[in-house]
Amino acid sequence: MMKILTLLQARSSSTRLPGKVLKDLQGKPMILQQITRVQRASLLGTLCLVTSSDASDDMLAQTVRQAGIDVFRGSLDDVLDRFYQAALPYAPDVIVRLTGDCPLADPQVIDLAIQTFMDNQCDYLGNGLPPTYPDGMDVEVFRFGALAAAWQHATLASEREHVTPYIYKHPEQFTLRNLSHHDDLSALRLTVDEAVDFALIEKIYAGLMPYKPAFLLDDILELLKKNPDWLEGNQNIIRNEGYIKSVNQDSKNT
Repeated sequence: MMKILTLLQARSSSTRLPGKVLKDLQGKPMILQQITRVQRASLLGTLCLVTSSDASDDMLAQTVRQAGIDVFRGSLDDVLDRFYQAALPYAPDVIVRLTGDCPLADPQVIDLAIQTFMDNQCDYLGNGLPPTYPDGMDVEVFRFGALAAAWQHATLASEREHVTPYIYKHPEQFTLRNLSHHDDLSALRLTVDEAVDFALIEKIYAGLMPYKPAFLLDDILELLKKNPDWLEGNQNIIRNEGYIKSVNQDSKNT
């Protein structure tokens, strides 16, 4: 039986929407709403928040610890090192990577990714190569050995800041798999980077939480079908904008 460790990456010093992970969402900090959803996944293993040791993340760490969740604090900018150091004490076989800007994370999608990873005996599985799930349903599953290799060999700033690019950019070294949705929903933006993103998330939570607290992606899609005007505010924002900026910065530094 493989030992699974789920690492939820979050920080408070977001440049586009500072403090977003602690913003109130239906009476709880957004990060705790996400954790509640994530914990409904049955294959999760141990869950640990990985945040930075910067003072800006003191309240985040305290909030999550008080909720009974493990917290690891490491480098603010070298997130790959943060992940590697966080994982070491647990000695996991498999790591699941989630990010704290996805408060609509679907536990069924997480379980499907983990099970598909296990069934295919690969080194890395994600649902973004290419993306067919909405932005905000992101999940990556990879072997600890792949993380260790990335930690040892990755040199580009984009590879250190975003954890997994070194792995999926080296298919000659790692066995890669992609999890695809039966419909291409990649144009749908359900993540939180901007104020308009959070406004949409608030509407979705308000529309579903009172009636079905454990709502899933299909419930979200049905709600949005009834309220298409809700999508007018944030659907033109570029997907993975932060990673694109990091890659562009790499080229300037070389």
